[in-house]
Amino acid sequence: MSTANIGFEEKLWGMADKLRGSMDASEYKHVVLGLLFLKYVSDSFEELHAQLTEEEWADPEDKDEYLAENIFWVPKKARWTYIKENAKRPEIGQIIDDAMIAIEKENESLRGVLPKDYARPALDKTRLGETIDMFSFLVGDKESRAKDVLGRVYEYFLSKFAAAEGKSGGEFYTPMSVVKLLVEMLEPYQGRIYDPCCGSGGMFVQSERFVEEHQGTLGDIAVYGQESNPTTWKLAKMNLAIRGIDADLGDTQADTFHNDLHKRLKADYIIANPPFNISDWGGERLEEDVRWKYGVPPKGNANYAWIQHMVSKLAPTGTAGFVLANGSMSTNTTAEFEIRKKLIEEDLVECIVTLPGQLFYSTQIPVCLWFVTKNKAKNAKRERAGEILFIDAREIGYMSTRTLKEFKDEDIAQVADVYHAWRGTNDQTYKDVAGFCKVAKLEEVKKHDYILTPGRYVGLEEVEEDAEPFEEKMGRITSELSVQFKESEELESQIREALEGIGYEI
Repeated sequence: MSTANIGFEEKLWGMADKLRGSMDASEYKHVVLGLLFLKYVSDSFEELHAQLTEEEWADPEDKDEYLAENIFWVPKKARWTYIKENAKRPEIGQIIDDAMIAIEKENESLRGVLPKDYARPALDKTRLGETIDMFSFLVGDKESRAKDVLGRVYEYFLSKFAAAEGKSGGEFYTPMSVVKLLVEMLEPYQGRIYDPCCGSGGMFVQSERFVEEHQGTLGDIAVYGQESNPTTWKLAKMNLAIRGIDADLGDTQADTFHNDLHKRLKADYIIANPPFNISDWGGERLEEDVRWKYGVPPKGNANYAWIQHMVSKLAPTGTAGFVLANGSMSTNTTAEFEIRKKLIEEDLVECIVTLPGQLFYSTQIPVCLWFVTKNKAKNAKRERAGEILFIDAREIGYMSTRTLKEFKDEDIAQVADVYHAWRGTNDQTYKDVAGFCKVAKLEEVKKHDYILTPGRYVGLEEVEEDAEPFEEKMGRITSELSVQFKESEELESQIREALEGIGYEI
């Protein structure tokens, strides 16, 4: 299902931007994303409320009816219909603050998470009312939830906020296409799932969908996460609470490197999209860290710190799948090269997938997927020790807008099926495909100086042989060229005559 053609992100941003006035972008972020959340919970509530109203024996004001469906109970004065009716009143800011307080009071998982500063004098109440009127589209009904409309708008807004705050999109929502591919490859049916930089919680939401689609039980997975940005951490708490996912994200936001909230955790699955190429991650304060088993990562780039952090969190048969910038596959700085070499020699690297560009709203950095595992032999139904699977998926996907690429379900299946065929975890037989996938022995990777770029291994796509004899082909091409030259001369003559007719000569 395509989710890019929602069509209102840019329009919504343009209208919501009017609310900003003299407000700082970081402040404005809370205002707009808070309204978006309120609209989301109201949509899902009011959709079920309407259904219950139609049912003869149901009580649409019975809180238990909503809890049974994993829908937030929204008190009357917090419902969007009530807020919209009062949007033009000067006390609209206080009405929204009261709505947030009421929702927190009724839903324990959101205690202290929602923004409650809409009544402050600095916030223009006329513009606030106009912004409420704009939020006329649905974001929380069943159809919108299936398309992850909330995530899409959030992703778009974050990239805009990053630009307004002079950032380069260091924090961003991971596109559903990428999350879905990671989840389809990892298949987190049961066990402990961990994301050390969980953003708004998109990885967990997609994992929940995967479990449900495969008739699993949500209670069979335990979710752990951590996020350093306070706004994003709150949004993750909202996002997961809305969907009824019981997650341990810690009591507050925290930096994973400097304040690991899950020190004793050993995860069965790690799924992550760490911020790319972060230079100011405080590595100089962590040189003796126990996590750097394969070498001290460079102070100027956190990529290999993230890799080693995740390896340290894996259970004995755990697997991690994560997104990194392409440079991580081939960097030859001394520290990173030595760490990569050790990871490969210890047979931890399982699979590398290169992805096409233009997948993210907020960065054009080309990315790849890494899969690392503690025990290849135990994690598969065929012998894979001493092998790495390389997949070059740069040609998959389609342009859903002029600037954004997405994957169809068939694209995701094409990559995931190859991975599972190699592992022996589906009923297909694995075979190398020139230009797309190749299994390489560690000896071959060593010969390539431990570079993990799939293009080095998969070779060129096989081109269908041209059966036309050379002499015939040249005769046909020169004949076609002769006709084209003649047409070109006639066109040139007509242009000269036209220019002479208006007094110009060439």
